[in-house]
Amino acid sequence: MTDDTRELGPLRIGEQPSDSSFLSILVGRGAQPSWELGNAEVPSVPEATTVLALTWEGGVVMAGDRRATAGNIIAHRRVRKVYAADDHSAVAISGTAGMAVELIKLFQTELEHYEKIEGSRLSLEGKANYLARMIRGNLALAFQGLVVIPIFCGFDHVTASGRLFSFDVVGGTYDEQHYATTGSGGMEARGFLKTAWRDDLNRDQAVAVAVEALVAAAEEDAATGGPDPRRGIYPNVLIVTAEGVTELEDDELSGIVTSVMEQRP
Repeated sequence: MTDDTRELGPLRIGEQPSDSSFLSILVGRGAQPSWELGNAEVPSVPEATTVLALTWEGGVVMAGDRRATAGNIIAHRRVRKVYAADDHSAVAISGTAGMAVELIKLFQTELEHYEKIEGSRLSLEGKANYLARMIRGNLALAFQGLVVIPIFCGFDHVTASGRLFSFDVVGGTYDEQHYATTGSGGMEARGFLKTAWRDDLNRDQAVAVAVEALVAAAEEDAATGGPDPRRGIYPNVLIVTAEGVTELEDDELSGIVTSVMEQRP
């Protein structure tokens, strides 16, 4: 594996498209994705809110609530904010929902394309660096309020541990130690994780902590949707280990949510 992402940067004037970068091929043919274009003012659009990730002894748990808001309106109640990026990494989105989903789909395609062309995977740092470049490519629209800020995590086979990366609006990348949050309820979720995280959490404990952090955020942030068992709405939760990425089913989450809610003061 390698950290080298030189071939994965945006195409510059006078450069030829790189076979290793699907995005560079699109740009070289004048077919760049719409999230890189536009200068006009935009109306209020759905925003994805709170997502988080935390490490446990076997890897990483990543979770997100399901609510999207447009101003003071609940736009959607079942938005997916947590996705597998490839077999051993995952990404969660916050910010402008439609653009974030498009960016993540392109990121997934980039990782698959690179692996097919080069015959090897990017290192975890290489993936995080490329995602940062994609965020930076959206900077012009971010100044207009169309902000996309994800969290990235994965299992690092070099260190045999789960790792987390957070980002800022200009594409800055930060290697987080134990947990990371973003979105409108990110501060509330981080405050909870600061007291609840331990380095000896097992899988079930880490999932329960992630769910309770989202519940704590929903109690303070109106844009964050807490679990709604009556409607069958539960957080999206992915677990990343050395074996791969697994998504928790609602049947398992319902029991965890019930236990968390019963123990909340």
